Amino acid sequence: MARNKNFVEELRWRGMLHDIMPGTEDKLQQGVVSGYIGFDPTADSLHVGHLTQVMTLIHFQRAGHKPIALVGGATGMVGDPSFKAAERKLLTEEALRHNIEGIRRQLEKFLEFGKGANAAEMVNNYDWLKNYSFLEFIRDIGKHITVNYMMAKDSVKKRLEGDSGLSFTEFSYQLLQGYDFFHLWKHRNCLVQMGGSDQWGNIVTGTELIRRMEGGEAFAITTRLITKADGTKFGKTEGGNVWLDPSLTSPYKFYQFWLNASDEDVKKYVRIFTLAGQDEIVSLEAEHDKAPHLRLLQKFLAKDITSRVHSPEDYETSVKASEILFGNATSQALNELPESLLLSVLEGVPRFEVSRTELDPGIGIVELLTEKAAVFPSKSEARKMIQGGGVSINKNKITSADQQISPGSLINGRYFLAQRGKKNYYLIVVK
Repeated sequence: MARNKNFVEELRWRGMLHDIMPGTEDKLQQGVVSGYIGFDPTADSLHVGHLTQVMTLIHFQRAGHKPIALVGGATGMVGDPSFKAAERKLLTEEALRHNIEGIRRQLEKFLEFGKGANAAEMVNNYDWLKNYSFLEFIRDIGKHITVNYMMAKDSVKKRLEGDSGLSFTEFSYQLLQGYDFFHLWKHRNCLVQMGGSDQWGNIVTGTELIRRMEGGEAFAITTRLITKADGTKFGKTEGGNVWLDPSLTSPYKFYQFWLNASDEDVKKYVRIFTLAGQDEIVSLEAEHDKAPHLRLLQKFLAKDITSRVHSPEDYETSVKASEILFGNATSQALNELPESLLLSVLEGVPRFEVSRTELDPGIGIVELLTEKAAVFPSKSEARKMIQGGGVSINKNKITSADQQISPGSLINGRYFLAQRGKKNYYLIVVK
């Protein structure tokens, strides 16, 4: 990949840059530099909270530098205390191996691995820490960093001031992360460590260890932690994390997460999470501001990131699925959706169950929507709305209160989607 950008300037205009160690930008202008970011393998998938760091590695590589993704097979057994309220549950070696493989597969979608001066690499710190005895570690590494230095870190101070305290296991984490940087500096000529702003203390411990142990020089960059305008945590929904793995968060829900970004948030997100250039983004922002109700930035963001994390086909399917509730989908479109996607779209919609025998050979629409499914509280109200053209089954408008509904019109042979008015949906499941 050709060198074509100033990496630090790229982070700066995108609003991603938080802290940078003096001399870092100059060093990055001198040629190909190796830099790394650590990922804790606490699950077998990354989630959108990791995407800022994934994007940082992408920009690093696009600027001609060599990105290294470190997966903490060893440090994942300890747990990073940085700005955490309580100690994390420790994982087994087998679980960590499984999680690492899942993360590797995802990173391969974003970074160019293979051959070349700036080809991406993935490393596991378990490989160099597994045979390091406790006595050797505290003799070789621990003597170079004072307890006073470690205690001065904000991440440690906050835990010590809290009710839960800080275990020795967690207290040792910054030494382990510092040694990771030293190891990569010494054996892979890795000069830069990057991470979120909450990692500054751990990263600087690494640069200090390099300086004290071998008089070497290393550098640090951190990115801003993403916050939402409404004060809620970025990357979280009522259902929990928004994962990159489609089996944990469907592409449709992933798409909806970005599509539902507020106008204030989307202006940050489109800079951080897409690869669009500055001129294109400025132009999009201007168009968006002329007609915010069209949600041009949200649509651009959702398309870009869903296509890259999943696929262009998943994006197109998600758009079609969205039209079921928010657009002009047809009964044919409903039948073309996979059952799992249909149910994902209709999650939270009121559901009713009827038996197939109750539908044979057909059932009156009013009876179906009042006696079998409580879409309407009374038959008179159902008839009145049908006469006003406000009732649909499977996106087909009901034109008569005497209309019969047959099992042959079921979606996927199992479902009726009833619509009352413009926004009220009900799923009737046939057992």
